[in-house]
Amino acid sequence: MKAFIKLEDVTHVYSNGVAAVQNVNLEIKEGEIVAILGSNGSGKTTLVKHFNGLLKPTSGRVLVNGMDTRKEKIAKISSLVGYVFQNPNHQIFLPTVREELYYGCKNLKMPREEVEKRVRKAIEIFELDGLLDTNPFDLNYSKRKEIAMASIMAISPDVIVLDEPTTGQDHRGCKRVLDLVRLLHSHGHIVVLITHDMQLVGELNCRVVVMNRGKVIADNQADMVFTNHELMEIAGLQPPQVTELASNLPYLNKEKTYLTIDSIIQWFKNKKKNSRVEGVNIATGTRS
Repeated sequence: MKAFIKLEDVTHVYSNGVAAVQNVNLEIKEGEIVAILGSNGSGKTTLVKHFNGLLKPTSGRVLVNGMDTRKEKIAKISSLVGYVFQNPNHQIFLPTVREELYYGCKNLKMPREEVEKRVRKAIEIFELDGLLDTNPFDLNYSKRKEIAMASIMAISPDVIVLDEPTTGQDHRGCKRVLDLVRLLHSHGHIVVLITHDMQLVGELNCRVVVMNRGKVIADNQADMVFTNHELMEIAGLQPPQVTELASNLPYLNKEKTYLTIDSIIQWFKNKKKNSRVEGVNIATGTRS
C-alpha cells in the first residue's frame, strides 16, 4: 500500500522547551485505520497535528501525498487531511447544520456542483435530512459530534482524524462512533484515531501506534500490542476489560487474544459444536 502520510525524523519542540515529539519515523498508508495511543502527555496529539499542518516540525519533515507540509498552506493540506476535534463546540460555530456542512467546501472554493454532491453524500451517510435547519447547539453532545464529523466528511479528505471520538459518549453513542468509523473507512477514507478508548480499538482490531514520552514505542495490530504486558505498563495503558477477563477464563485458548465479547461467545459456540461432534459435555468435560 502507498504511504499517504510520511514522517521522517520528526521532532517538535514547543516554545517552552518541551520536546513533545522526538525523532519519529512513521507512515500512514492508504486503506488503513490507525489508532494512536498513549497516556496524557505522551505526544500523541502533537504528533497527529503534524498530519494536516496544524503544527510544523522543528526538525525533520512531514510529507502528505508527497507534499512537504512546511512548504504548503494549511488550507491545502487540510483538504487532504480533515481533523475532527475532541470537543465539537470547538469546531461548530454556524447557526444551522446546513451551513456547517457547506462551510468547508465553500471555504476551499470548490465548484458549486461538486459542493452539492459532497454535502449530499454527508447528509445521507449521517442521516441529517431532518436536521438541516436546526441550530447544532440545540442538539445533544453526541449529535454535535456527528455534525462535526459530517462537516469534515463533506470536504471528502483522504484522511479523517478523529480526536477522542468517544469522549463524553454513552454506550449508544460509542457504538454509533464505532459504526461511523467503519462507514468512513468503507467509503475509502484513511481513518486515524487519537483515543484512550481501548474497547473501541479492540472492536476494530486495527493498527496501533503507541506513544510514550514523545517517541513511538510500538507499531502493530491491536491484538499483538494488548498482550504485551510490559509494553502496556510502560505506556501506562490498560487492555480492553474483555481481554483481561478472557485471560482469567480457564477454558479459552490461551494462544488467542480476545478483544471483544463476541469473540469469546464465538469460541464457546465453536467449542460446543465440536464437543457435540466428539460426544463431550463442555460443562463437565466428560463423554456422553
